[in-house]
Formats: sequence, C-alpha cells, structure tokens
Amino acid sequence: MKVSDILRVKGSTLYTVTPEETLAKALDAMSEKDIGSLVVMENGNLVGMLTFREVIQQVVKNKGSVGTTLVRAAMDSAPLICDVETELDEVRRMMLERHARYMPVMDAKTLMGVISFYDVAKAVVDSQNFENKMLKAYIRDWPEDDVPDSKF
Repeated sequence: MKVSDILRVKGSTLYTVTPEETLAKALDAMSEKDIGSLVVMENGNLVGMLTFREVIQQVVKNKGSVGTTLVRAAMDSAPLICDVETELDEVRRMMLERHARYMPVMDAKTLMGVISFYDVAKAVVDSQNFENKMLKAYIRDWPEDDVPDSKF
C-alpha cells in the first residue's frame, strides 16, 4: 500500500499557514477546522510544519501564552516529508522513528496532502480486516474434495 492510497480515501482538503502569521491566528484555524497540524508555506514552498506539539512547546517557553509569537518561531522547519509513491511501511517507520504525528506529502515542490499517524493506522487496520475477510471467505468456500483424509 502506498501514500497515494491513503490520499485517495482521505480527500484533498489542505490547510496551510504562512510563517508570518501569528501563532494565535494559526491556533484559531486549527481549532475551527478541528485539525492537529498546519503546513507552513512561503512563496509556494513548504518551509515547515506546525502541530500542537510545537504550539505547546512555545506556550511553555512563553510561560503560558502565545502572545504575539509568529508561526516561524514555533514551527518545525525540517519536517518529515514523503511522496505519493512512498510505501506505507516506510511511512510508519519514519513516523515512529521521529515521533511524528503528521507528514506532508509532496510531489516535487507541490503539496499533495498531509497524512497523520491516525490515517496510517486506519489504513493498516482496514487492509488487515479486508485480508482477514478474504481469507475467511476462502476457507469457508474450500471445496470438500480438497480436504485431506484424517487418519486420527
């Protein structure tokens, strides 16, 4: 399974922010859209990722407030990225290794989407459920003539 399979099911809605936006405005957008991350874009290029992890770190650094902090000060400026052809096992490995919950999907310099650890886990579970269903159907429909005689 590839990242493209997840994006096909998930849809193509993207939420971005610029590095010069205030953290407060970015938080408003995240809350309003009920999302855990924003891709930070500048002049059409991905320059970072803002997740609740970075926000919490900034709030702690600011002793409990976001104040007038800009997204640039809080964002992860070197986020993990993948492309639509990346295998799901590789995405899982990368996300687990870096404790990343969100990963932008790029096609060269074009943002194709964002996948979350939830999206990856759901795809794995759905795939396993489908495989289990197919195996059970195969076993149930096994021709009786093919069953070996039992000597016990």
